Order: sequence, then C-alpha cells, then structure tokens
Amino acid sequence: MKTVITKSIVALLIGTSLLSCKESADKKQKETVTESQEDVNVKNFGGLALYTLRDDMGSDAKETLKAVADAGYEYIEAAGYEDGEFYGMSPLEFKAYLDELGLTPVSTHQGSVTLENAEEMMADVKEAGFQYFVIPVPPMGLFTFDQATKTMGMTSTPKELSEIVNELGEKADEAGLQLLYHNHDFEFMKDDNGLVPIDYLLENSDPKYVNFQMDLYWVTKAEADPIAYFDKYPGRFKIWHVKDMDDEGRFAPVGKGNIDFKEILDQKEKSGMEYYMVEQDMTFDGLEPLEAIKISHEGLKTIGFE
Repeated sequence: MKTVITKSIVALLIGTSLLSCKESADKKQKETVTESQEDVNVKNFGGLALYTLRDDMGSDAKETLKAVADAGYEYIEAAGYEDGEFYGMSPLEFKAYLDELGLTPVSTHQGSVTLENAEEMMADVKEAGFQYFVIPVPPMGLFTFDQATKTMGMTSTPKELSEIVNELGEKADEAGLQLLYHNHDFEFMKDDNGLVPIDYLLENSDPKYVNFQMDLYWVTKAEADPIAYFDKYPGRFKIWHVKDMDDEGRFAPVGKGNIDFKEILDQKEKSGMEYYMVEQDMTFDGLEPLEAIKISHEGLKTIGFE
C-alpha cells in the first residue's frame, strides 16, 4: 500500500510540474506575441494617400497595398472608387484585405459624387470601413483645368459650391460619415467678386456637417499661411496632406523640400488634425513613387510626426 501511495504522489508531482511548465511556456509565447505586435505598432505610423501610387494600384492593387504596409504606414486614404468597388474590390473585400495587412481605411476621395448618387456611394464608403468622405475638387462638373497654363479653377461661385458641399455634408452625417473638402491653390484666390472660396466655405458651413482636409503643399503654393487659418478657424482641419515642395516649386518627398512642417506640426491641436496623409502627386528625376513613399516615411520621423 505504501509503495502504491508513493508512486501516486510521484506521478502527481510530475504531472503538476509538466502542467506548470506548459503554463509557463504558454505565458512566454503570449508575451512574445504581444511584444511582437507592440513592435509592429511602434514601427507603423502615419497615413498614405494612395493617389501617390495610382499607377501601381491600377496594375496590382493588392501587391501595392502590401508595399505600403511594408514601408511602415498605418492607415490609408483611397482614391480609386468606380462602379461600387475600391480598386476592383467590393467594399467588404477591400476592408478585409486592408485588415489582413494591418492597414486602416480612414478617408477616401470621391470625386465623382453628385447629389443624386451620394447615398449609394456613401453606403459603399461606410461598408468599406472609412470614417471620412472627402470631396477632392468642386464636384458635379464644376472643376476646371486649363491644359495650356496647367492651372485649376471652378465654374461656380463660392455660394453655389458651398450649397452643394453643405447638402452633401448632411447626407454624409446621415450615413454615419464625416465630410471633408480638400483644397488646391485656387480656393485661396479671390474671385471676380472679391470672395475667397475657402473662406466662404469655412464661414458658411456647419462644423457638424462640413470640415476640411488641408493640403499643405497647395496652401503654400497659393502663398497662404496654414497657421493663420488654424488661428482663424480652429478645429476645422481634420486631416492634412503632408506634401513637400522643392526649390523649383515641384512636389517632393517629405523632408526633401522647403516647407517648415515642424512649425506647422506644433499647431496640430489647434487645427483639429486627427490624421495626416503623405501625398506626392508626381515624382521627378527618375524617382519611382514606391521609393518616394519610403523616403517620405523616414522624413516623417525626422520632423516628429507620430
């Protein structure tokens, strides 16, 4: 009897020891996974406007998105909606693939929006997981581009544009989205009646329905002061386009131009900025867009973006 009891105690001790070892190993594995995930979260930050990679996205959207994640970006802004799909993927498929890569859909440029198609388009945007619905230029045929002079403009008055944007803003709110208007340079220039379109939009819109995406390159191009706009209209600029300018006035990777992003970044809270997107409309001197986004991501670190 004594021998049987002794054997039972030994077996119990061995079993307890093995269980303890397994629990310890499981705990260590969980800690390793957590640490690994934390490393990814530390590495990946900031957003990218996919318009920068429009040609690559057109060729192979999934592989290009993987390259965006590998370059260290955390979230994206789309610019490729057509026939109810984002880059050839249904809203749910697009959202699922971004999730697989660890990328978050934040905003999307919807240049083809009209008062008639807005509800259907906004439902797709919401289903894809986006938070912000961005109007990239005056919609519904109001935007103009002079090929000879390479200048942009609009055919409507600021009042007409404001009425459309306000109506779209209310529709976006009903859809559970936030509407932003994205600027270029022409909105900062007085029209024939002495009105500055961006000022008119800011002053004649309800922040509940309409806010703004400030493109820092185009503000600079227009010789306007972004900080002055933050002071006058605090809290209205929810997303920035971080885009640099070289000495020739061309688009440049972030940190390779002459825009003082550090000074602007100091005012992010006043501006209302929730997200920022690297964007470069064109690259020059043989630099490929996929390389440019890597240079810009390193530039973000130097400037102090998080």
